[in-house]
Amino acid sequence: MPEGHSIHRLAAQFNSVFAGERLAVSSPQGRFAAGAALIDGEKLEAAHAHGKQLFLEFSNGLVLRVHLGLYGAWDFGGDSTFRGSSSIGAPRRVGEREMYDDGAPVAYSGPPEPVGQVRARLVSSHGWADLRGPTACEVLTGAERDAVVGRLGPDPLDPGADAQSFIERVRAKKTAVGTLLMDQSVVAGVGNIYRAESLFRQGISPYAPGKSLSADEVQALWQDLVGLLQDGVRDGRIVTTRPSDRFEPEGAAAATDAHYVYQRQGQDCRVCTAGIRLDDMGGRKLYWCPGCQQ
Repeated sequence: MPEGHSIHRLAAQFNSVFAGERLAVSSPQGRFAAGAALIDGEKLEAAHAHGKQLFLEFSNGLVLRVHLGLYGAWDFGGDSTFRGSSSIGAPRRVGEREMYDDGAPVAYSGPPEPVGQVRARLVSSHGWADLRGPTACEVLTGAERDAVVGRLGPDPLDPGADAQSFIERVRAKKTAVGTLLMDQSVVAGVGNIYRAESLFRQGISPYAPGKSLSADEVQALWQDLVGLLQDGVRDGRIVTTRPSDRFEPEGAAAATDAHYVYQRQGQDCRVCTAGIRLDDMGGRKLYWCPGCQQ
């Protein structure tokens, strides 16, 4: 499932290629036909992300909410104004597949015939975006959008986010902090990779009850998440290792050097050499180091 940094990159992409354009909205698959009709022909005013939720705001006051979930994906295409647009979502990739042309003008005569089960298609005079397989795709009023956001925790990528709210939500519960970080009502946008890596970087056991952590520990965890997610938005991939802890400390981190514990079960810890563990927590794979995260 794409984590919060990918959805913020997606929102920036929509703002770059579609904001201010009137869009033809359809549902080639048919499952979103009624919703598409409500925003067809309207101008896209802005795109926003909150955690793993994408909100597209239209000129008639309605909002398209999309949650990609495990299987959703957006594909983009168009003329030279779409240069650098990413295909974001399933299937999982190392980073995001960037589709650049060679710098020459791109001949564009309209979108191609839909391929596969396209839930929603957005078309402007310059290009198109196809959505497949989302967990959620619905048209909301502004008040309904606000209600969705109100049920979510603070987003570390929101400059106005309330860190104190995150601290209080974590420390109010006996639940394991590894579970709390995956709860979108506690913090929005954190998924399995950021969960595992941030807890390792802060030396916190994923099994520690939230209320057992000090306010300073939770504050430091929040600040680390802010920095890691910001790096993800900038780089288009999740890299959590410090250069000094990599096999190759110079240059960009290779895929094998990107993480401390995620998908490194059975391998030696980069810091203490203990074997990285793989457990189950709430039906999701949990990666952690029993040496560094006692």
